Amino acid sequence: MKRSKILIGISLLILTLVTLVLNAFKSATDPESQVAVTNMDHLKNVLITKEKLLYKRHQDELKVAINAYFDKAIIAGDIVGAGVSIVKDDSIIISDGYGKRSANHNALVDGGTIFRLGSLSKGFAGVLVAELKDEGKLHWEDKVSDFIPEFKFGDRDNTNRITLANILSHTAGTPYHSYTNLVEAGLPLKDIAQRFKEITPISEPGAMYSYQNAMFALCGEMILKATGQEISEVLTNTFFNPLGMCSTTMDFETLAHMENVAMPHSKRGNGWRTLPLTNNYYNAIAAGGISASPDDMAKWMRFLLGHNPELMSNSALAETFSPFIEIKGESKYYQHWPGHKSSFYGYGWRIHKFMEKDSDQERTIWHHGGSVNDYRNEIAIYPEADLGICVLLSNNSNIAKTVIPDLYAIVKEIYGQPSPYNQLNTATHLVQLDLE
Repeated sequence: MKRSKILIGISLLILTLVTLVLNAFKSATDPESQVAVTNMDHLKNVLITKEKLLYKRHQDELKVAINAYFDKAIIAGDIVGAGVSIVKDDSIIISDGYGKRSANHNALVDGGTIFRLGSLSKGFAGVLVAELKDEGKLHWEDKVSDFIPEFKFGDRDNTNRITLANILSHTAGTPYHSYTNLVEAGLPLKDIAQRFKEITPISEPGAMYSYQNAMFALCGEMILKATGQEISEVLTNTFFNPLGMCSTTMDFETLAHMENVAMPHSKRGNGWRTLPLTNNYYNAIAAGGISASPDDMAKWMRFLLGHNPELMSNSALAETFSPFIEIKGESKYYQHWPGHKSSFYGYGWRIHKFMEKDSDQERTIWHHGGSVNDYRNEIAIYPEADLGICVLLSNNSNIAKTVIPDLYAIVKEIYGQPSPYNQLNTATHLVQLDLE
């Protein structure tokens, strides 16, 4: 009821202001037109002030709702700690922490707390390759064997058909999770690349989606050959430093010596057991070796939404999210999200199509999950809504399967009200077109 009254009040305000705008434009040829323009400028200033107040109220409401959501999860014993980032309309709305860094200590998670990202790292690799393609240093059609001579998979003809696009989209024809055990054992990528000759392909390149870590990580070797630099250095120079992602790290030693880290946990009876950080996936950074804080993930999502065009063109960025292969079936948790229609994989990202509730419009989500060292994470970008949501958890939890649509529903409920300033601008534009 309270929200309805607010909505009605905003609508009446908009109607009044639009009427005043119409009168101001119609009096443009009047001797007192300057007064009308001055009045309109004043009205815009009033609207800007109201817009700022509305922004603050929305942000406060969202903070209360998100706090309640994660407090409930902590009390229920579902999580130990969580880092949450929400970006909307070019603004970082939330970048904060909930719960404790370790079940054994009282230090709290905050926006600067580091979590291991796991397969959220794949999204960084996909975007980086799109940028290198835009620079002419790599191409989706580049053959893996041209960059890694040791690589062999199937016969010579099959080996020579596997491209950079195939390994980034999980369509090289490898069985599910081939050689993930070798990645976790710390073998160098060049050694792993040679081992694929021992595996029989299950499909032709590009024909079947089969999720990978080892094969995906080979893009790091291709980046090294194309740039002369390790993927960690290229990511830092291309994205992390320019975006101010100061706490993002890609090696074990750095993470192990950082103070503000959410430690991983596993269930122990009705409580939690704090686990040590493990030294795995740093040989396969592209597949799962990046660690970051909610603050840095907020900056990353703002960039993904196209708000740093000086850093990467939106056309190049969009290539990352081009569907390459459909993910069929109904067994995946994201295929049960509200309104889900179909899922695809691009380059390091899943692309979901869903129907908005009470709407006949199809919407898009760029999404990925991640799990490593008992961390469990989710990131989702809603391009049509100019919205990004990232949740980092320090333990495996069932809420990871639904936290994205849960938080999306909360954001939609709070931010579903019209913006008086934006509606005034729209009305002003329409009046100008009518007068022309």
